Amino acid sequence: MSSTGVIGGVLLLAGGAAILTGLLPMADAVAVLERTWPILLFVVAITVVTELAAEAGLFSAIAERMARLGRGRALVLWLHVVVFAVLGTVFLSLDTTAVLLTPVVVLLARHNGLPPLPFALTTVWLANTGSLLLPVANLTNLLAEHALGFSDPLRFASLMALPALVAVLVPCLAIALVFRRELALRFEPAAPPPPEDRVLFRVSAVVVALIVPGLVSGAPVWIPAVAGALVLLAVFAVRRRRVIRFSLVPWQLVLLAGGLFLVVETAHARGLAAALAGLVGEGGDAGALLRLAGLGAAGANAIDNLPAYLALEPLAEGDPARVAALLVGVNAGPLVTPWASLATLLWHERLVSLGVELSWRRYALLGLLVAPPTVALATLAILL
Repeated sequence: MSSTGVIGGVLLLAGGAAILTGLLPMADAVAVLERTWPILLFVVAITVVTELAAEAGLFSAIAERMARLGRGRALVLWLHVVVFAVLGTVFLSLDTTAVLLTPVVVLLARHNGLPPLPFALTTVWLANTGSLLLPVANLTNLLAEHALGFSDPLRFASLMALPALVAVLVPCLAIALVFRRELALRFEPAAPPPPEDRVLFRVSAVVVALIVPGLVSGAPVWIPAVAGALVLLAVFAVRRRRVIRFSLVPWQLVLLAGGLFLVVETAHARGLAAALAGLVGEGGDAGALLRLAGLGAAGANAIDNLPAYLALEPLAEGDPARVAALLVGVNAGPLVTPWASLATLLWHERLVSLGVELSWRRYALLGLLVAPPTVALATLAILL
């Protein structure tokens, strides 16, 4: 079991102990369960879908198509990767971009003789900062949608559209400046390999294409995700059974999220919100929103973005502008420490396995340069 699973198990046991001892009232625990089971079910289902689609070669085929559209220029190819990463994050969640697209774009860069680092850094930064537009992009967004009482994903998108755009543009500008020499290179597009199984490839493409509109239809997001997962599991059971394994289920993330929900709810039951109220302040003016977003970003880099959101959510008071500012802080801010986002840790594991070197020191320094202006400008965009 990885450290994530161990921590999640410990937190879940702590939450169970809080219920048994009365620190967390049973009514509060039941309310947490009712709020979170659809979210966790969606996370499991969409992870299964994206893992199987990646196994079928769907993401690799898209990446190779981008290489041909790049016309031999690294900058043009990188811009296609930016679009790919943003769309993958917005519609299939930040973990899809960090975990599944990272090896795809790294191998794509190497396959065409380009340095992989600017492409790899693009996926992890946009996995975080690009996860503001739709509820399905991030666990925190799904929680915020529930807190706001929004039933239409497009209503959520209308609230977050401008901050989401800013949160994508600022990191991209930073990468374009830092890696301007690497992105000025030219390459000769390599011939892409054909899909190993055309039936699996086509079915995966159709399933993903149908899930995307389902996620913005207004129906509970777990329904299209579960339907897509069941279809792909059935097809893979017939054509490539060896791929179907327990590790497809992100059970470590489920343990971690479930434990965090219970532990933070226990802290709230014991007065956490009152203790933090003086730090957060009130109101929806620029200063108040920047204060809330900044505290969210600091909390995410200190302890992780999910508990940071859960701790501060009651202090957003259900105000759309304040909730949006909190989301900007906890989604676009965790670019400095490795543990600020689980997606970042998973991304780094993939880099290590691919032999791409990026020290945590350099990662943190780059994040310190990019995170503050990203959070500040995206927060100010809320007021527009």
